[in-house]
Amino acid sequence: MGIIAWIIVGLIAGWLAGLIMKGGGYGLIGDLILGLIGAIVGGWLFGLIMPSAEPTGLIGSIIVATIGAVVLVAIVRLISGRAVRA
Repeated sequence: MGIIAWIIVGLIAGWLAGLIMKGGGYGLIGDLILGLIGAIVGGWLFGLIMPSAEPTGLIGSIIVATIGAVVLVAIVRLISGRAVRA
């Protein structure tokens, strides 16, 4: 997948992570940046869990990137003290 496609996937993942995670987001730009970084985190986690598999197509890439972005948002919230109390 080309770099432009990964940027688009990361932006979509950041937007989706902002919708999925409860509580205040980081704004549009913050969510998108977290999505870009989350796409890398998601790819890394996916590689650890299933080393021989690769996400198939655009939808698979968006799912992996969104999972990574959600994990990254959760970690950032824990570090910054913005964790949502249930």
